[in-house]
Amino acid sequence: MKIFDVIKYEGGNDVFVWKFPGEDFNTLSQLVVHESQEAIFFKDGKALDIFNAGKYTLHSQNIPLIRRLVNLPFNGESPFHCEVYFINKVVSMDISWETSSPIPIQDALYKIIIPVWASGQFAIRVSDSKKLLVKLVGTIGQFDQQTVKRYFKGILLTNIKDYIATQFVQKQVSFLEIHSHLKEISNGIQNQLAREFLGYGIELVNFNVHEITPPDDDPSYAQLKNALAKKAEMSVMGYDYQQERTFDILDRAAANEGIASDIMGAGLGFGMGANLGGMINNAMGNAMPNVQMAKQPVRDDMVKCPNCGRENPKDAKFCLECGQKVEKPQNENMVVCPACGATVPEAKFCLECGHKFLAVCPACGAQLVPGAKFCLECGQKIE
Repeated sequence: MKIFDVIKYEGGNDVFVWKFPGEDFNTLSQLVVHESQEAIFFKDGKALDIFNAGKYTLHSQNIPLIRRLVNLPFNGESPFHCEVYFINKVVSMDISWETSSPIPIQDALYKIIIPVWASGQFAIRVSDSKKLLVKLVGTIGQFDQQTVKRYFKGILLTNIKDYIATQFVQKQVSFLEIHSHLKEISNGIQNQLAREFLGYGIELVNFNVHEITPPDDDPSYAQLKNALAKKAEMSVMGYDYQQERTFDILDRAAANEGIASDIMGAGLGFGMGANLGGMINNAMGNAMPNVQMAKQPVRDDMVKCPNCGRENPKDAKFCLECGQKVEKPQNENMVVCPACGATVPEAKFCLECGHKFLAVCPACGAQLVPGAKFCLECGQKIE
């Protein structure tokens, strides 16, 4: 049996509780307790004397509880058997934490579910050495930062997740605004956890939430980021989502080779080119009317009303839309119908009475070339 003459702390700086490896001492052994430390003697699982910072000779006057329990004499060198624990009472500032799984949160502004991760740091200090040893440490040889994180993991994660989710739901905080509430969230979580830690003789000095972030590969978050980037771009360019959609529709219609390609393509090529600047400046308020009223190529058998722009049959004398008199093109060939005497455009039939203008061969019925003296089909002489 080895009797230890000097009893002192030999653990690391991140250790809260360290058990001295020897258990056999005598009343002349020297106990050394450094600043911010306490030493506690245990006998048969019961906490005995507590020693604060200083150097002690363990004679009977210094250890009255041990003397009574082990029946030590007042004088002389007497061996005894005990356990000695050193308690480090400095504030440990650098204990990190993070959630082990994402917290599903509904964003108050955009109403989409986003899983978020949280991480941070907290600081603790041993406030009641006996309570910590009796309720938490037990017989383990060392109680350090990793042990604290392992023992308190369940308490930490339950309170952290509950409080963060509450902030999003009850206070209608958007994910985009959550980082401006980190201090408030940190203080709220600390108040909830402080009571839990005190029950084990530990003071929670401070608690900090550093980040609340979604995973980069989450599709909802990626969609929201793209939408916000697009919104920022539109804000800089000076147009909104509805106008952006109008541009997309017009672009697709212009590129389409289907049924509407002739109309929309002509509108884009002729009308949109002329009106695009005005459409943007007017916030696209009349974008679609401009497209509809864009100039279209006039068909050969139609005539355009000079008043309203409506296309009418080429023989119309008045506009079918507004009643305006339709002027005939100056370069159009006009003939006099031999049947009714009306002056009408040169055609196969008279627009007034329907008389057939086309000359045919009386022998074979083939169409004759104007001014021809013989039929090109049968050679019949034409009178």
